[in-house]
Amino acid sequence: MPERLSARETLALVTDDFTFTELPVSGSDVPPDGPLGWQGYDASRARAAERTGEQESVVCGTGRVEGTRAVLIAFEFGFLGGSLGVRTGDRLEAAYAYAREHRLPVVPLVATGGSRMQEGMLALTQLQRVARQSALTREAGLAQIAVLRDPTTGGGWATLGAGADVTLALPGAQVGFAGSRVRPADADPAAYTAEAQFAAGAVDAVVPPGELREVLGRWLRLLTCPSDAPAPVPAPLGAPDLPATGWEAVSRARSPQRPRAVAYLDAYFTHRLPLSGDRCGGTDPGMLCGFGEREGRTIAYAAQDGTATRPAGYRTAIRLIRLADRLGIPVLTLVDTPGAANDAEAERQGVGAAIADLFLTVAAARTPVTTLLIGEGGSGGALALASPGNTWATPDSYFSVIAPELAAAILKRPETEIEATAEQLLLRPQDVVALGVIRPTSPSTFRDNRVD
Repeated sequence: MPERLSARETLALVTDDFTFTELPVSGSDVPPDGPLGWQGYDASRARAAERTGEQESVVCGTGRVEGTRAVLIAFEFGFLGGSLGVRTGDRLEAAYAYAREHRLPVVPLVATGGSRMQEGMLALTQLQRVARQSALTREAGLAQIAVLRDPTTGGGWATLGAGADVTLALPGAQVGFAGSRVRPADADPAAYTAEAQFAAGAVDAVVPPGELREVLGRWLRLLTCPSDAPAPVPAPLGAPDLPATGWEAVSRARSPQRPRAVAYLDAYFTHRLPLSGDRCGGTDPGMLCGFGEREGRTIAYAAQDGTATRPAGYRTAIRLIRLADRLGIPVLTLVDTPGAANDAEAERQGVGAAIADLFLTVAAARTPVTTLLIGEGGSGGALALASPGNTWATPDSYFSVIAPELAAAILKRPETEIEATAEQLLLRPQDVVALGVIRPTSPSTFRDNRVD
């Protein structure tokens, strides 16, 4: 079991020295033994207060994390298991309202067993109250970054934790909707950990305590830096000359020596932090998403890495673009895929619906989206990530309605005609520029190689 720090120890861990200021406390009057008249409830609260020095299960205030001011909500697990009651809801609501009034991001430092049984349904309905505050904060364009401590279970996980824009977790923390005492007897405890939730796409990163302040501070800086200007187009890193034939374009794009997404991201950003997972139980290592800094600006990125994109990859890109849109951060997308995954499992996971949702997300985005085609542009699985009217291409790329091999198969042509089919598809970058579908990264070069 990882070390369980108190609420104030956790605040000291993540905030800059002497910057945390607790918010004023006000809340509902509580009748004797609570709203249910639960015998012994007052005594339990008194013992919890004496043991922890706190009057409720959360401590709320403002502080700086690596220089960025935020509203912090720290749960005190020693106070009745960090459970949520009516007065907890009062404090949470006040903290979120303060964040909106002062335009500050919100950082829940979660350690809770769930809703407080001694307050019955009134305790459970605090989840609706918290969800409302979170929704209002989203509408205000303010970031929410959760840190999952041990344990994070029940409604606290299902609202403040899983509902955050970015979710970080401490190693070994117990994380799951079901707490340890209410799971099936044969449940695998390893499935209820921060590491398991990361593998399932529900947590963005597992961060050691000694690195938490730095990582949290970097996230806060990145997500509090909106910009109206589009992301600059990355410089091409591969071959400078254009392909002479359609098949040469395909061969270049498929070459193992061609620069891939990681090379472009490393050259483009000073530093970057990844988002991981689609929040639906899936991850796709072939879709790289996150936020990075370039020349003092924050830019979000969604980059295909040359493999067939899985449904989870499309959903992760959707999550990234929607978050950037809410926060007013421009987006860069890098297109490089032979196409969407088309195996039976991809169909069962809803690949068609995921692609449709990505098309709609890109089309509806108010923040500027810039796209660079850096390799293979295979059909709708590639086009879904491309910005209409602001897509560019490198010389070692191609964009096609379908792969030449598949086109030949559909047309019942022999393999000897695949190269000729590639020529007919007009898939070279200069061909697609001439068709008006994309813009070139090097206008003079593309002008000198126009299609007749």
